[in-house]
Amino acid sequence: MTDITNRIIKQILAVPRGRVSSYRDIAVKAGLPNGARQTVRVLHSMSEKYGLPWHRIIRSNGTVALEGEGKELQITLLRSEGVGVSDQGRVFLEKYRV
Repeated sequence: MTDITNRIIKQILAVPRGRVSSYRDIAVKAGLPNGARQTVRVLHSMSEKYGLPWHRIIRSNGTVALEGEGKELQITLLRSEGVGVSDQGRVFLEKYRV
């Protein structure tokens, strides 16, 4: 695993229960100012293997990126942690962003 991947994983794991962060914010905190897509790739390929809280990472505009069943699951998981999410999948960033 690369140093960049390790840094991204560390930042994802740092998002506490009941809070969210964006793909871009994770990348910036990992030292990759233009690395939002790298964050997406790490989440897609390593969430299950490393137990990453993938559902806590959303778009920088506050919306859930997934569609269909994935979107519903993410909304359900966020709500189960007390995160306010609209039925359309928008998180109230002012309150829940790390």
